Amino acid sequence: MPKMEDEASPGEMRVPHRRLFLPSLVVSSFASGPITVLVALLLIDIGKTFGASVGVMGQVNTSYSVAAFIFALLMGVLSIRFKHKSLLLAGLLLMSVSALGCFLASNFTVMLVFYSLSGIGYVMVSPMTFAMVGEHCALEKRANAIGWIVAGGALVYVIGAPVIAVMSGLNDWRFPLLGFVIPVLFVSFLLAFLGLPSCSANRQASTDMRTYLGSFKEILVNRSAVACLVGDVLRSAAFVAIVLFMTSFIRQRFLIQTDLASIVLLGGALCYALGSLVSGLFVNRFGRKLMTVSTASLSGIFTVSFVYMPVFGLSVLLIFAASWFFGMVASAANSLTLEQVPKLRGTMMSIDSAVVNLGSALGTVVGGIALLFFDYEGLASALGVMAIVAAIVVSLLAMDPTET
Repeated sequence: MPKMEDEASPGEMRVPHRRLFLPSLVVSSFASGPITVLVALLLIDIGKTFGASVGVMGQVNTSYSVAAFIFALLMGVLSIRFKHKSLLLAGLLLMSVSALGCFLASNFTVMLVFYSLSGIGYVMVSPMTFAMVGEHCALEKRANAIGWIVAGGALVYVIGAPVIAVMSGLNDWRFPLLGFVIPVLFVSFLLAFLGLPSCSANRQASTDMRTYLGSFKEILVNRSAVACLVGDVLRSAAFVAIVLFMTSFIRQRFLIQTDLASIVLLGGALCYALGSLVSGLFVNRFGRKLMTVSTASLSGIFTVSFVYMPVFGLSVLLIFAASWFFGMVASAANSLTLEQVPKLRGTMMSIDSAVVNLGSALGTVVGGIALLFFDYEGLASALGVMAIVAAIVVSLLAMDPTET
């Protein structure tokens, strides 16, 4: 993990515990994920507890996404008025309340309400991690820092999924909430409290509605910023082919068991994490825009390709390649988006968090319809092309302000 220098450059501020700055953000990114992994893995068990079918129980994910999307837009306002550290800490605290509420939930409705709070907490934490990198790290360090943050979020599947599976086997689905999810959030809160600076250079003490509306207008009339947002919608939609539909594809097409499919999923998550780390190294050398365009294109090509492989091993290799490049483009695209409107980084990344959630929903709908009518080949083609279109949009309309 790259070290923070003792001397703050013009783009940095002094941090009381500088060595804890980046680890605090990485752990915060990791801590935001375990509760969603738990629900995904143990949805059937949770449904049995409350006497609900998988279809009905799955609506907790819908409520999570809706709450996340709405509050992400509100975060665009809150990030102007409040300190980024305060918002991040509030998000971690809210996710802790969510986890405790889910642990104590006595029925489906209570579970749905408390799980929705995690969606709100997530969009408070995620945009602020990136915004704080932009505010407190020198330009040449930001890409590496973002790579670590993206990797931290991905590693929850590599580390968290097996831990949750083992702990649930020892008792029931509630035990990992108390034994893993909440402790991780507590550690993250403590690290963030100690290691993150309280100052925010662009925070405005006195604001009114015109200030808030003006901040959104400044972003939405910026062609390059809008291009980045559109690209992020499309690439996040494309990623659904891997993160949601890939496991079902290899199980049905190659008739493999669930445990082997889980290993492939973990391997994909590891490739995604490593790709995001490597991307940080290349961004400084080749530029944010070039890396975003090239890796988005490659992720789309490999997404289209993996369903056409007649051999399981070849298909898995292409899945890993797609995951690798999706990790690279996540890091590169976040680096590019972060620099679009420097004085409104918190607002920009909050809006970006909203459109990424929108993209995931779009990918689920488009992928589901394509699968229904054209099987997995149609699904992978439709979603893979979205990543390629994302690359075209960014190539033609976006610019990297750090290169001008």
